[in-house]
Amino acid sequence: MTPSQDSKEILERCKTILVIDWPSKDVPDTLTLAGFNVVVKGGPGLEDYFAHEVKDGKLESRRTGRPPEHADVVYSYRPLSELPGIISLAKTLGAKAIWTQSGLSSAGVKDLKGCWLAEEDLASARDMVESAGLKYISQPYIGQVVHEIRALR
Repeated sequence: MTPSQDSKEILERCKTILVIDWPSKDVPDTLTLAGFNVVVKGGPGLEDYFAHEVKDGKLESRRTGRPPEHADVVYSYRPLSELPGIISLAKTLGAKAIWTQSGLSSAGVKDLKGCWLAEEDLASARDMVESAGLKYISQPYIGQVVHEIRALR
C-alpha cells in the first residue's frame, strides 16, 4: 500500500483528530469542515485544548481545557524531538496513527504544505512510532488527503 492509500484509509476510518500545532489554519479548518471532530492542543499548558466546530455555518473554537477522551489520529506540526511525548499522548488517547508534518519542501525551504523529511529523520520517526504499535504518516499533506476523500464521496 502506498503512503497516499494508507493515509486515505486511516482518515476514512477516523472520527476524532487531535491537532498539536499547525503550519496554517488550513489544517484544523479543513479537518473541521470535512466533518471530523477536531481538538487542538493550542499551547504548552495542560489545559490548552480547544474544540473546533462549525456552528451556524461558521468555524468556531471553544476552550475545553482537556484533551479528548479518545482520538483516532494525532496530527503534529512539532519538532521530531517532541515525538516521544506525542507518542505517549497518542497511546493514552487510544490513537491508531500519528501524522507529522515538517513544513518543509524537498529543497528544505519552509512550505506551509510541505512534508519533506531527511531520510535519516524519517526512518528514526517511523521506527519510534511503529515500535509503539502505531501507524506513522508523514506525507502527503493532510489537507490534500481530506480534499481527495471528500471528492470521492
